[in-house]
Amino acid sequence: MTVPYTLTHYGPEQAARIRQILLDVHADAYSDAAETGDRFHDQERFAWFVYHWSALPGFACIIAYDGEEPAGYAYGAPAVDGREWWRAHLSPAPEQTATSSLSELMVRPKWRKTGLADQLHTTLVAPRPEPLTVLLVDTTHPRVQALYETWGYRKVGEQQPFADSPLYAVMVRGLPGVQTV
Repeated sequence: MTVPYTLTHYGPEQAARIRQILLDVHADAYSDAAETGDRFHDQERFAWFVYHWSALPGFACIIAYDGEEPAGYAYGAPAVDGREWWRAHLSPAPEQTATSSLSELMVRPKWRKTGLADQLHTTLVAPRPEPLTVLLVDTTHPRVQALYETWGYRKVGEQQPFADSPLYAVMVRGLPGVQTV
């Protein structure tokens, strides 16, 4: 069943206006984080990520609304040229360097399994001028990784960006046939 959502695009100039929406959706999506002891996804820490990403040049966010209620979002920004950290996982690395980073794709529990994640992803990533897109997926979520694979991403390695973060699969979309190391 596909629900007709209103998908609204926001850029860095609207970041301050949408930050609380992003935090509220995250709070709903990770409402069990405190109960499970998941300190990495607590609200205070996530607020830091929202502020960091929304301040980046080229920040783009798509929020899906079901009526007036935010159902989910996706956001990211272009990677800084010359700092494509994911390239270390490839041998040989592709010549193309222009990369877009997909930082978050989040759907609230009430709207999961409706096709919304695909709509958000496509709406955010399809118009990007960068030929490559990178993201991280918690390795304990193989179904999420499999979903990204259906969208053309390939796992190229694993990374733990913070000492207390989960181990993530590094996934890249738009790669020519390259071997992973």
